[in-house]
Amino acid sequence: MKRTQSKPIGALLEEFFRSPDIAAKIAEGALPDTWRKVVGPVIAAETRQVRLVRGVLYVHVASSIVRQELMMQREPLVRAINERAGVAIVQSLVVQ
Repeated sequence: MKRTQSKPIGALLEEFFRSPDIAAKIAEGALPDTWRKVVGPVIAAETRQVRLVRGVLYVHVASSIVRQELMMQREPLVRAINERAGVAIVQSLVVQ
């Protein structure tokens, strides 16, 4: 039987969580928290729903004023979310 090089469990776990598919799923699960951190507590309080469908982030907000402000800031928000997540999971933002 051929021996393989052993690795510490920590290194194996780190390698596992850095794989693109796993990292994207983890970032997707943390998306509501990431949204709150990116937009701040005031806008997060007006947010009713955050969901990701095939790279499109759908955000429902209660206030028309907040909706308009988010519409104007779509591209910087997408960049900030992807940067904070560490993975490019959001390609576009739809504010409803």
